[in-house]
Amino acid sequence: MALRPDPGRAAGEPGRLRGTAGRDALVARALARPVKTIVLVYVLTRLLALAAMWAAATWVQNPAGVGHLNPTVADLFGLWDAQWYRRIAEGGYPVPLPVDPQTGIITYSAWAFYPAFPLLVRAGTAIGLPFPVAGLLVNLPLGLLGALIVWRIFGLATHAAPQAHRDRLALVAACLWCFYPATGVLLIPYSEALALVVIAGTLFLVMRRSYWLAALTLLGLGYTRAVAPALGLAILVHLVARARDERRSGTRLFAGDRCALIVLTVSVAVSALAWPATVGMLTGRPSAFFDVQKAWGQEPQNGPFVLWLAWAWEARGVFGVALIVGIVAAYLALVAGRHGQWLPLEVRAWALAYPLYLLAVVRPITSMWRFLLLDFPAAALVASVAMRTSAGERIVPHWRRRVALVALALCAGMAWWTVAFLTYVPWAATPP
Repeated sequence: MALRPDPGRAAGEPGRLRGTAGRDALVARALARPVKTIVLVYVLTRLLALAAMWAAATWVQNPAGVGHLNPTVADLFGLWDAQWYRRIAEGGYPVPLPVDPQTGIITYSAWAFYPAFPLLVRAGTAIGLPFPVAGLLVNLPLGLLGALIVWRIFGLATHAAPQAHRDRLALVAACLWCFYPATGVLLIPYSEALALVVIAGTLFLVMRRSYWLAALTLLGLGYTRAVAPALGLAILVHLVARARDERRSGTRLFAGDRCALIVLTVSVAVSALAWPATVGMLTGRPSAFFDVQKAWGQEPQNGPFVLWLAWAWEARGVFGVALIVGIVAAYLALVAGRHGQWLPLEVRAWALAYPLYLLAVVRPITSMWRFLLLDFPAAALVASVAMRTSAGERIVPHWRRRVALVALALCAGMAWWTVAFLTYVPWAATPP
């Protein structure tokens, strides 16, 4: 007896083929216009972040945290560190150093915050713009520029896979970075967008061997963010790798770039010391910056990693310590393993150095979610895992669905971060 075709299967197959063809065409258009794709994703995620802020202000923000009965999104733009950046932009830094009137010990002050971002915002306030609006107008384009630089860095991968495969993986990774839960901070007057541009830009210039320009951006980093040691390690890895390659090829070591590399190396040291030294000179107290940091709770004298391990032990005992060690080990394995192999060596060095640097010098604080926004190589690792590839090759057929699920999870994380950390309740403070 002849088998009759399944009408449902016969009718459904063309639809599935058309759907697959449509998705393939959409991906092809996205890859053909990567800049446009990243701009669209960036704008979409900024709108999602703004929607999360609106929901948090409308339904979660306690009136006691903003001083009136009807909290709005505008209130969230002026909370937490934004208040300190506003003080700097509008009134500068306090001299002499503020001290506790009872103990005479140096207390909280604006000197803990680096000046590059508030000085940029001051240009907007000088023409009459409100501080939150000026901060938004600074951060929005800087965040987009940072996302584009991150995409270009991922595209410089040196793996043997075809360029088209690397381009696809780099584009997905850059777009997933835009979905990171704490990217809502790119809307408010915080320095993350500027720091991203300076850090990613410096790495990009070093990888392209534009050492003179990289030295200039490093000097800017010295007044933007205290991450010069971690970035210096990534630069050192670049120099070691270049020296190794030139020895193998028999060419003259650092030919034509020796002077620039000396300046670049000095710039790393200057970047690390620039703001602490400036604070010391302006206040007349050499240790002023570190004294203010101590008032804010930083205790580097206890040793690297000690505060995190002690916090984990106090919270969950052996299980807590094992958990934090396991998370760090799993991350290091991802960076060093096949999912990190497609990344440039300098980017992998930053991916290792920056989070370890944070754990070494920053006390346990909820702001770590925001700080890890600058660990942009993590987005590349997530993209590689989601697409089940290490270089864009042998991607699973349903990779689009997997990436979409990751993006949805990150959207939920964005809502959680906004509600949990961006809102302010005086008696239960969890700073973003």
